[in-house]
Amino acid sequence: MELNRLIDHTLLKPESTREQILKVVDEAKQYHFATVMVNPYWIPTVAPLLEGTDVLPACVIGFPLGANTKAVKVFETKDAIANGAKEIDMVINIGELKGGNDAYVIDEIRAVKETCGDLCLKVIIETCLLSEEEKKRATRDVVAAGADFVKTSTGFSTAGATVEDVRLMKKETEGSSVLVKAAGGVRNHDDLVAMVEAGAARIGTSRGTELF
Repeated sequence: MELNRLIDHTLLKPESTREQILKVVDEAKQYHFATVMVNPYWIPTVAPLLEGTDVLPACVIGFPLGANTKAVKVFETKDAIANGAKEIDMVINIGELKGGNDAYVIDEIRAVKETCGDLCLKVIIETCLLSEEEKKRATRDVVAAGADFVKTSTGFSTAGATVEDVRLMKKETEGSSVLVKAAGGVRNHDDLVAMVEAGAARIGTSRGTELF
């Protein structure tokens, strides 16, 4: 397995400068990572620089709180794709999930996935804010909505991915085509290997160049 091809090389800090964004793009091309993951504003900058490479431009939607309306998330997705995004990572409405409104969570994910079409949609459930039962429900909602990945974390809340959460999410996706992405807290090669062994098929990290 080529571990570098599992990496979403990520720069989502609000204070990120154009120079820093360009550096991440250069690093991703050098290491042949899967994607460069940025905020939507930077997609028009990143996408042309990745044309003809094996690295895809990707961006986050409803980030980092997930509390935008469904219509806003759909529009944000359309705009990102129009600007060149090839993968989308969206944040669910965490409050509705915790309140038991799974029908809304599924409907919102499905609406964004329909907007993505054949492009990969990863759905962030923010595991650090959920109970074990809520993590299971959230993962099942992602499966029911037809997304491509369920993702642990934004990296902007109280904690990131854990091996235990990746295992739990992997178990809940059994029998489906949905894969697991671990994000937040992957700081070294041992962390990377542990997440992959637990079942992660993609890793989101701002430290991609430090993992090898």
